[in-house]
This record gives sequence, structure tokens and C-alpha cells, in this order.
Amino acid sequence: MRRLRRAISVLILVMVLLGGLFLGYAALRNRPQDLPWTRLDLSQPIGVFTGRKLAGLTDDFAECRVLLRSAGVRYTVLPKVAGSEPQCGYADGIRFAPGGSRGIAYRPANLGTSCPVAAALSLWEWEILQPAAQKHFGQDIVQIEHLGSYSCRRMYGRSAGDWSEHATADAVDIAAFRLADGTRISVIGDWSEGGEKAAFLREVRTGACKLFSTVLSPDYNAAHRDHLHLDEAERGEMGWRACH
Repeated sequence: MRRLRRAISVLILVMVLLGGLFLGYAALRNRPQDLPWTRLDLSQPIGVFTGRKLAGLTDDFAECRVLLRSAGVRYTVLPKVAGSEPQCGYADGIRFAPGGSRGIAYRPANLGTSCPVAAALSLWEWEILQPAAQKHFGQDIVQIEHLGSYSCRRMYGRSAGDWSEHATADAVDIAAFRLADGTRISVIGDWSEGGEKAAFLREVRTGACKLFSTVLSPDYNAAHRDHLHLDEAERGEMGWRACH
């Protein structure tokens, strides 16, 4: 018993020391986004706790809107939607205004998502998509093609089981990207073809995992062969944070 108590004491001490080193590192680097208790700032680079803070916005629509405005994102608030099922609908929907997220257009143009998804998409565009596009192609992304957000359905359209995050507009499915020169990069057409397009798609998928609760790609299953599923649920679509 004495040995057990001693081992527990050592473990606690190690955890305290590691925590202190972590906090000191974050403070010295002047990176408040690496600290769990600081307010989210969409103008800052992605930090250790950015994803958790984005997920936490599911409970604070007003704060989410303030953060978007502070980051220069232009948007319109969508009317509250009451679904045909009790598990469906949303009261925190927004739609990017034309050019609202620093110039990237969505196709179709009527994309409406929950505010936390919009906040995560904005950071994804600025911190992940555009740097990856410059790295692989030397130019910017100008358009994102999507398969929609809100859909009152269960996961995979089944008649029973857990409800999809799409049922509350807390998810979006991304199908393709278009570069400034008109080049199109699609999940279904380029994921398995190799080369720069495939490398780009995998890089932006992995980068999305820093921001979204759940990220599912063709590597996950055949149902995602043509899109990247991104959701900002409190615990993720599968009940945990997942990146595949």
C-alpha cells in the first residue's frame, strides 16, 4: 500500500510539472490559443485548444456571431428551423455573405450551417486550405463545392439509430475545390489518383481534424468516397472526436 501511495504521489508530481512546463511554454511563446481558459480568437493561428473551443460554441450563438464579426467574416443570420422530428432543426444558423470568408465562394451559394461550423470553416480556409493550395499548386482556392449541411435524417439515412449531425446543421459535406486558374480538385475524382491533388486533399483533411469534432473521408468508408464530412458536435458524430 505504501508503494502504491508513493507511485501515485510521483505520478501527480510529474503531471503537475508537465502542466507547469506546458503553461510556461505557451506563455513564453505568447500563444494564448494554446491555453484552455483563454477566449477563442479567430484571427489567431490554430492552437492546441482551438478545436475544443470551437465545439464549445454550440452552446453560445451570440459569442459565435461576435467572433465571426471580429474576424471580419460577413454573414447573415438564418431564421430558426423546426424539423419534422424532435431531434431536427436549428436556431444558430448562418450563411456567409458573398465573399464573406475572405473571398472564397461556395457552390451552391446558399450554404447555411450552424455558426460553429461556419467559424471552423473560416479558420480551415485561412489556416489550412490556402496554405496547402499555395504549397501544392502555387495559387489560391477560389471556390468550394459542397453537398449541403442541414438534413433531418439519421446517420447514413438509416431508419433507426443515432441522428446525424446534419440534422442540426452541425455538419457540412465538402466535395471539391476550384483553384484561381479554374483547375478543379474533387474528392471522388482525385483522392486515389496520386500526385499533388491527392496530397492536397489528404493535407486539408488532416488539417481539418484540428478544428472539427469529426472528420470523415474516403479512408473511412465507401459512404464518404465523394466528400469530406466535417462536423462540429460537442463530442463528435460518432460519440468521440474522430479523424479518418
